Amino acid sequence: MSAVHPRHGEEQADAAWQREVREQFPIITAHPDLAYLDSAATAQKPRAVLEAVQSYLTTSNANAGRGTYPWANRTTELVERTRRRVKEFLEDPDPQRSAVHFTSGTSEGLRTIARDWLTSFLSDGDEILVPFADHRANLDPWLEAQRLLADRGIDVRVRGLPYQAESGDYDHRVMGQVVGPRTRFVAATHLHHVYGGDMNVHRIREVVGPEVPICLDAAQSVGHLPVSVAEAALDVDFVVFSGHKALALPGTGAVWARNARGPAFEPGGWQGTPNTVGIASLEAALDWLETADIERIARWTVTLATRLTDGLRHLASYEILGCQSSLAADSALPVRQRRHGIVTFRHRGIPSDDLGFILFSEGFMVRADSLCQAGAEEKKDGSVRVSLHVYNTVDEVDRLLAVLASLD
Repeated sequence: MSAVHPRHGEEQADAAWQREVREQFPIITAHPDLAYLDSAATAQKPRAVLEAVQSYLTTSNANAGRGTYPWANRTTELVERTRRRVKEFLEDPDPQRSAVHFTSGTSEGLRTIARDWLTSFLSDGDEILVPFADHRANLDPWLEAQRLLADRGIDVRVRGLPYQAESGDYDHRVMGQVVGPRTRFVAATHLHHVYGGDMNVHRIREVVGPEVPICLDAAQSVGHLPVSVAEAALDVDFVVFSGHKALALPGTGAVWARNARGPAFEPGGWQGTPNTVGIASLEAALDWLETADIERIARWTVTLATRLTDGLRHLASYEILGCQSSLAADSALPVRQRRHGIVTFRHRGIPSDDLGFILFSEGFMVRADSLCQAGAEEKKDGSVRVSLHVYNTVDEVDRLLAVLASLD
C-alpha cells in the first residue's frame, strides 16, 4: 500500500474521528499525562476487545474440540469462526484452499513454517533467500532449518536478500544476482520494524518468478494498515502475524497459508489446547479494526510520523534511520520507499538508552535498544524508535519534538 498524505479537509475529518476512536482505549484515557509510543512492540487494546475477553471467560470458557457440551461447542466454533475471520480480513481470494493456524505469535509462526514445512520441501543443493538485516525472528528459523537439514545430510545454501544502503529497502536491482535455478524459497518482511518502510515485496516476486514460495513477516503491518493477499503486490504464500501487535492479547498469532505452491502447510505434532481466550480477542480485534477503518488508521499514523520526521529533520543532533525522503511532507512522489507509522533515530551525542530514560521522565514511552534487529549495526549502537497507532495525537508528537529540540 502506498500511503498518500491527506488533504486539509481529510485532516480535519480524521482528527475528529481520531478523538472518538482514542476514547475507546481505557489504558490511554486513564493516563492522559503519558504518551504511549511503542505500538510496534505491542499495541494497546480497545474496550471492545477487553469486553469480548470478559464475555468469553464468563460465558463459554472451555476447551476446543474436546467435548460435546454447549460451552465446548461454542469454543470450537469460535476457533473455526476466527480462522474464517482472518481469511476475510486478509481478503483471501481462495479461502477453500488456504489454511489458518494459530500460534503464540510471529516468532513461533515463522519457526513452525521452517521446521514443519520448509524442511520437508527442500532437497540437497537447494537455495533459500532470507533477510539478514530484519527482525531476528525472520532470520533465526531459516538458519535453524538449514542446520536440521544438515543433520540429515541435506545441504541447503542460505543466501541473503540484498539491501539498498540508502533506504534499507531490499535491492531489487541486484536481486537477480543472488537468485538462481535452485532458489526454492524466500523469506521477507512486509514493513520493517526499525525503518518503518514498506519493503516492496512485489519486486521480489518479479525477480524470483511465479513458482517460488514467499513467506511474509507481517508483524508490523497487520493491524496497522490494509494487508490484502488478493492484490498482486502481495502474491505471497504465507502471511505470519502477532495478535498483540494487532490490538489482541499477547500469546496469540496466526499463520495464513495460501497452499498453492509446494505442499499444503500443516503444523507437525500434537497441537494441544489452543489459546482460546487469545483467539476470542483476535476475532474482536479484527472486527474493531474493520469498523474503525484500517485505511484511515494507516493514514492517521502516516500523518503523525510525517510530522515527527519533518521536525527531526530540522534538529542537527539527530540522525533519522532509513530512507531520508520517505516520510517528508515535501517529498515528490513517487519516493524510493513509503514509510508508515515508525520513526527511528539516534542522538549524535546522547546514548540511545539514556535518551529513552530522559524521554520517559517527560512522559514518553518509546523503545530504546537494539530493536531485535539481525546484524551488527543496531546491536552495537542502538536507537530510539517511536511507533504510532490510532490512539496517538498531534499534540503528543509536538510535545515530543519540543523535548527533543531542548536536547539539540
